[in-house]
Amino acid sequence: MKLNTSYIIAGSLLLIGAAWFLFNNLGEDAPLTVSTPATAKEQARQSMPTVQVRRISAVLHPDVMELYGQSRANREVALKAETVGTVSQIFVTEGARVKQGQTVCRQDLNARQAQVDQAKANLRAIETDLNAARTLAEKGFQSATRVTAFEAQLDGARAALKQAEIEADNINIRAPFSGIWERQDAQIGDYLSPGMSCGLLVDLSPLKVDAQLTETQIGRIAKGSSATVELATGQTLTGKVAFIEAKADPATRTFRTEIQVPNSDYALKAGVTATVRITSGETLAQQVPANVLALNDTGNVGIRYVDGSDVVRFAQVKTIDEDAAGIWVTGLPENTRVIVEGQDFVDVGMTVEAVERYGETSPSLTQTSLTNDAGGLQ
Repeated sequence: MKLNTSYIIAGSLLLIGAAWFLFNNLGEDAPLTVSTPATAKEQARQSMPTVQVRRISAVLHPDVMELYGQSRANREVALKAETVGTVSQIFVTEGARVKQGQTVCRQDLNARQAQVDQAKANLRAIETDLNAARTLAEKGFQSATRVTAFEAQLDGARAALKQAEIEADNINIRAPFSGIWERQDAQIGDYLSPGMSCGLLVDLSPLKVDAQLTETQIGRIAKGSSATVELATGQTLTGKVAFIEAKADPATRTFRTEIQVPNSDYALKAGVTATVRITSGETLAQQVPANVLALNDTGNVGIRYVDGSDVVRFAQVKTIDEDAAGIWVTGLPENTRVIVEGQDFVDVGMTVEAVERYGETSPSLTQTSLTNDAGGLQ
């Protein structure tokens, strides 16, 4: 059977159209790509984790040691009786201010006044006998030895009178220094023998604060160093190191140090928890946000940063100070790009894409920059 020429031409056109359609559609779905070094680098960059860094340089900063302690009185003493007797008067109430030498408690005088009167009478009698002996000795009717004997008796009588007066005065229990009558131990009518307490006197000026220094801290401060003391009651004070223990506590291997702060108005109280900050020179340090601190596999506190090749590194750091703008640390390279965002998603040794939060070098952070940073982390 002979085919018509028109059918042959139509079939050929149909085959050509179908082939053209298939070629165009397959070309769009699977374009031919050629791998080059530039495209490989771009693909590697896109697969890297991205972190935000801040460039921070070290500056000189005061090296501050933060210690914890407790305030205590400058001195305190129990006022004790020096003689026997019943308490007859108490002149102050608990919490009252007492001046040095002021009588606080008094015991009954009892027979002590009679002993004083007897000593005075004996003294007058011996003085009369001595005067008579001297007169007779001047006239030759009395020997000089007799006069000397009366003079010795007179000295003894004076000593006896003085002893009787001291015993009579011992009924007055006086304050050896100015302070606060903290506690009353005896009541009117109580019988006190020598050594028994009438009450407790406390001196709070200056107030003392005790803190403990470690073996590594003891060489960094000296007597006379200035210190800032913040009490748990809210007061912040300035004082000086007055004493550093020469021998460590065998149990804790720490040294007690004593800071004295002025307290002339007695407004500060003893027994209050205190935070002590002592400055010991200057050291190179960087101020970083507190949230960049991290732990490595061994549990050491440090900071992740990127080196010049954008590789993540870890530096163990030591905090030397803290304020509202951040924390001051040592242990980082002098010029560092600290990871401030994304540090929890990268490991040490990993190559990352580091995007600087700020272009300029910032030796320290300000409260404003930290606020802006917090606002930018959305």
